[in-house]
Amino acid sequence: MTPQEKELEKMQSGIKTELRLLFKANMKIFDWDIPENDDRKSAELIADTMQKALDELKEEIAEGKYDQY
Repeated sequence: MTPQEKELEKMQSGIKTELRLLFKANMKIFDWDIPENDDRKSAELIADTMQKALDELKEEIAEGKYDQY
């Protein structure tokens, strides 16, 4: 196991928790800002946006943007 994999084992739960907190914070904003909000539609839109951001991040990683971070 690499040092990075060992570190990820320690951090994995926290990363997942932080991602869920970001999702839930945005869900609250949708509820505050949109009368009669469709929660499922909001959840799908937020999750899609988060996925796009992750995909962009993966592209940046593949391009070497974080090789010397």
